[in-house]
Amino acid sequence: MILIESEVVRQMTSHCMKDRPFEACGLLSGKGGRCETIWPMINVEKSPYSFAISDEAIEKAMAQMKERGEALTGIYHSHPTALPYPSKEDQRHNGYPTVAYFIVSLQGREPVVRCFQVTPSKVQPIKIIQT
Repeated sequence: MILIESEVVRQMTSHCMKDRPFEACGLLSGKGGRCETIWPMINVEKSPYSFAISDEAIEKAMAQMKERGEALTGIYHSHPTALPYPSKEDQRHNGYPTVAYFIVSLQGREPVVRCFQVTPSKVQPIKIIQT
Protein backbone atom coordinates (compact mmCIF):
# COMPACT_ATOMS: atom_id res chain seq x y z
CA MET A 1 0.00 0.00 0.00
CA ILE A 2 1.03 3.64 -0.46
CA LEU A 3 0.04 6.62 1.69
CA ILE A 4 -0.72 9.84 -0.18
CA GLU A 5 -2.13 13.12 1.06
CA SER A 6 -5.61 13.92 -0.29
CA GLU A 7 -4.44 17.39 -1.35
CA VAL A 8 -1.65 15.80 -3.42
CA VAL A 9 -4.24 13.62 -5.21
CA ARG A 10 -6.36 16.72 -5.88
CA GLN A 11 -3.38 18.65 -7.27
CA MET A 12 -2.25 15.66 -9.35
CA THR A 13 -5.66 15.17 -10.99
CA SER A 14 -6.01 18.93 -11.53
CA HIS A 15 -2.62 19.04 -13.29
CA CYS A 16 -3.59 16.08 -15.48
CA MET A 17 -6.90 17.66 -16.48
CA LYS A 18 -5.21 21.01 -17.22
CA ASP A 19 -2.65 19.41 -19.57
CA ARG A 20 -5.25 17.52 -21.61
CA PRO A 21 -5.14 16.46 -24.46
CA PHE A 22 -1.48 15.70 -23.72
CA GLU A 23 -0.22 13.35 -21.03
CA ALA A 24 0.71 15.22 -17.87
CA CYS A 25 3.54 14.01 -15.64
CA GLY A 26 5.26 14.71 -12.38
CA LEU A 27 7.06 13.46 -9.32
CA LEU A 28 5.95 12.88 -5.73
CA SER A 29 8.08 13.03 -2.61
CA GLY A 30 7.83 12.70 1.12
CA LYS A 31 9.22 11.24 4.29
CA GLY A 32 8.82 7.66 5.46
CA GLY A 33 7.63 6.46 2.05
CA ARG A 34 4.59 8.78 2.07
CA CYS A 35 3.56 10.95 -0.90
CA GLU A 36 3.39 14.42 0.68
CA THR A 37 4.68 16.84 -1.97
CA ILE A 38 3.85 17.10 -5.66
CA TRP A 39 6.32 18.23 -8.30
CA PRO A 40 4.39 18.89 -11.55
CA MET A 41 6.71 18.50 -14.53
CA ILE A 42 6.51 19.45 -18.20
CA ASN A 43 5.95 16.62 -20.68
CA VAL A 44 8.71 17.45 -23.16
CA GLU A 45 7.12 15.11 -25.70
CA LYS A 46 3.84 17.11 -25.79
CA SER A 47 2.04 13.89 -26.71
CA PRO A 48 -1.36 12.38 -25.86
CA TYR A 49 0.24 8.90 -25.85
CA SER A 50 3.59 9.24 -24.08
CA PHE A 51 5.57 11.41 -21.71
CA ALA A 52 9.15 12.31 -20.86
CA ILE A 53 10.66 14.60 -18.25
CA SER A 54 13.94 16.35 -18.95
CA ASP A 55 16.94 15.15 -16.97
CA GLU A 56 17.56 18.75 -15.91
CA ALA A 57 14.04 19.07 -14.43
CA ILE A 58 14.42 15.76 -12.57
CA GLU A 59 17.81 16.77 -11.14
CA LYS A 60 16.44 20.15 -10.00
CA ALA A 61 13.40 18.56 -8.30
CA MET A 62 15.57 15.89 -6.64
CA ALA A 63 17.88 18.59 -5.24
CA GLN A 64 14.87 20.48 -3.85
CA MET A 65 13.50 17.26 -2.35
CA LYS A 66 16.84 16.68 -0.62
CA GLU A 67 16.81 20.25 0.76
CA ARG A 68 13.36 19.52 2.25
CA GLY A 69 14.56 16.25 3.78
CA GLU A 70 12.30 14.27 1.45
CA ALA A 71 12.90 11.44 -1.02
CA LEU A 72 11.28 10.46 -4.29
CA THR A 73 8.25 8.31 -3.45
CA GLY A 74 6.25 8.35 -6.67
CA ILE A 75 5.93 9.21 -10.32
CA TYR A 76 2.65 10.09 -11.97
CA HIS A 77 1.32 10.61 -15.44
CA SER A 78 -2.05 10.71 -17.13
CA HIS A 79 -3.75 8.61 -19.76
CA PRO A 80 -6.04 11.14 -21.46
CA THR A 81 -8.03 8.51 -23.37
CA ALA A 82 -6.97 5.18 -21.86
CA LEU A 83 -7.53 3.12 -18.74
CA PRO A 84 -5.33 3.67 -15.65
CA TYR A 85 -3.01 0.75 -16.34
CA PRO A 86 0.67 0.86 -17.38
CA SER A 87 1.29 0.37 -21.08
CA LYS A 88 4.16 -1.74 -22.39
CA GLU A 89 5.96 1.55 -23.11
CA ASP A 90 5.38 2.64 -19.48
CA GLN A 91 6.95 -0.64 -18.34
CA ARG A 92 9.97 -0.32 -20.63
CA HIS A 93 10.73 3.31 -19.79
CA ASN A 94 10.18 3.39 -16.02
CA GLY A 95 13.59 4.36 -14.67
CA TYR A 96 12.49 4.22 -11.02
CA PRO A 97 11.00 0.74 -10.42
CA THR A 98 11.23 1.03 -6.63
CA VAL A 99 8.83 3.98 -6.31
CA ALA A 100 5.04 4.04 -6.64
CA TYR A 101 3.79 4.60 -10.19
CA PHE A 102 0.49 6.52 -10.35
CA ILE A 103 -1.66 6.72 -13.46
CA VAL A 104 -4.56 9.16 -13.75
CA SER A 105 -7.10 8.08 -16.37
CA LEU A 106 -9.17 10.86 -17.91
CA GLN A 107 -11.12 8.44 -20.10
CA GLY A 108 -14.41 8.74 -18.18
CA ARG A 109 -16.41 11.58 -16.69
CA GLU A 110 -14.29 11.69 -13.53
CA PRO A 111 -10.53 11.07 -13.21
CA VAL A 112 -9.58 7.60 -11.94
CA VAL A 113 -6.28 7.22 -10.06
CA ARG A 114 -4.53 3.86 -9.74
CA CYS A 115 -1.08 2.95 -8.47
CA PHE A 116 1.39 0.21 -9.39
CA GLN A 117 4.85 -1.18 -8.85
CA VAL A 118 6.20 -1.27 -12.42
CA THR A 119 9.20 -3.16 -13.77
CA PRO A 120 9.96 -4.19 -17.35
CA SER A 121 8.67 -7.70 -16.59
CA LYS A 122 5.77 -7.12 -14.19
CA VAL A 123 3.01 -4.77 -13.07
CA GLN A 124 1.77 -5.14 -9.47
CA PRO A 125 -1.20 -3.06 -8.21
CA ILE A 126 -0.60 -1.01 -5.03
CA LYS A 127 -3.48 -0.02 -2.77
CA ILE A 128 -3.78 3.77 -2.36
CA ILE A 129 -4.55 5.12 1.12
CA GLN A 130 -5.42 8.83 1.15
CA THR A 131 -4.59 10.71 4.34
